[in-house]
Amino acid sequence: MSTVVVTDSTACLPASMAQEHGVEVVPLHVVVGGRTFAEGVDITPGEVAELLRRGKETVSTSRPSPGELVQHYREIAARRGADHLVSVHLSSRISGTLEAAELAAATMAGELRVTVVDSRTLGMAMGYAVRSGADAAAAGSTVQEVVDVVRRRAAQACAWFYVDTLEYLRRGGRVGAAQALVGGALSIKPLLQVSDGQVQPWEKVRTRGKALARLEAQAVQTARELREQGRDVSVAVHHLGFAERAAEVTDRLAAALADCEVQLVELDAVLSVHTGPGTVAVVVSPA
Repeated sequence: MSTVVVTDSTACLPASMAQEHGVEVVPLHVVVGGRTFAEGVDITPGEVAELLRRGKETVSTSRPSPGELVQHYREIAARRGADHLVSVHLSSRISGTLEAAELAAATMAGELRVTVVDSRTLGMAMGYAVRSGADAAAAGSTVQEVVDVVRRRAAQACAWFYVDTLEYLRRGGRVGAAQALVGGALSIKPLLQVSDGQVQPWEKVRTRGKALARLEAQAVQTARELREQGRDVSVAVHHLGFAERAAEVTDRLAAALADCEVQLVELDAVLSVHTGPGTVAVVVSPA
């Protein structure tokens, strides 16, 4: 039996990492002025950031249809010789992608076995979990063992992020309008977290510099506590249109956490639409 792990592009897995670990990535969609683009194929995060900065066209996102996922599943199974797919997606409390995957899996009953997993997170908090699941599958673990690995690592990951404005999250319905209003009125720099499968307020600070310093401090504290427990820890720094500052954050974290995997990973195009330019996020994921 051959099990292959599939995820969507909001896992933000670098292409080289996905290939090395045998993870298959299905693109979500960015919609620009009524035209649909597959992220990572037809449009890049940098292009999304520029579109948002210009503000001349409406930019939104959409999930793949169940039919589109069926096509992806069939192609992956044929190419990889798989008889079971474990399809892991961003939180169902943030996107309808999981529902589409479940419909696709039901459509394929009797043709191909597909187990759909709600990661209840996003970004590399999901990406690291998917990577571990794929490694478990390659090592010969059962489907249930692969699913358990993915769920456990995703549940234990922490994700905090800074956005220049809550406006993009408000437009997409990912955070309440009142929070966006208060943040803007008081010139607050919002810090958010992924908790219980959704984006929630974490803290508020007055400046961008203080916001980034708080992200760094929290990541270092959390990673060190996990290392003291004997856990291996991976840390990812995400950004959109903020590469230089994000690289500085990454370098400082790498210096402070020399015994951890630390890497800079650009935020994917779909998540970028909802966070906007100037986003920096930090993920701490224990193995």
